[in-house]
Amino acid sequence: MKHTALADPIILAVTSLSAACAFICSYFLQLYMDNQDQYTAVVGVMFLDGIFGIIAGTKREGFKTHKALSVLRNTFVWVMILSAVLMVEKGFNGTAWLSEVVIVPFMVFQLVSALKNASMAGYIKVGLLNEILDKIDRHKGNRNE
Repeated sequence: MKHTALADPIILAVTSLSAACAFICSYFLQLYMDNQDQYTAVVGVMFLDGIFGIIAGTKREGFKTHKALSVLRNTFVWVMILSAVLMVEKGFNGTAWLSEVVIVPFMVFQLVSALKNASMAGYIKVGLLNEILDKIDRHKGNRNE
């Protein structure tokens, strides 16, 4: 095998790039493993709301692919937000409360949305729940009863 001067920079570039990718992947793997309950909760809540929303939307107006794909997009966005918040928590002492303050209120609203979607899909038939949820989550319109 003939050794050329051109091969050295290419090998160096490939090695550097693969080392950087390995570092970034291992950092996010460790971040996930340290906070797997939070990631699982975010994905679970987003999918719960999304699945009930798809079912309710299908009953109202038929299946819409772009609305179904928005479940994946919204889940990805919330995972990215959680990752950014957790990186700030990890990087700065005294900010361990940040994920609870930033993420939990939005997850509560997503749970409320999931309850309303489940109700609109016909899985929850409690009049008081429907009345409360109608007052909280008005952007989805009125329920067909």
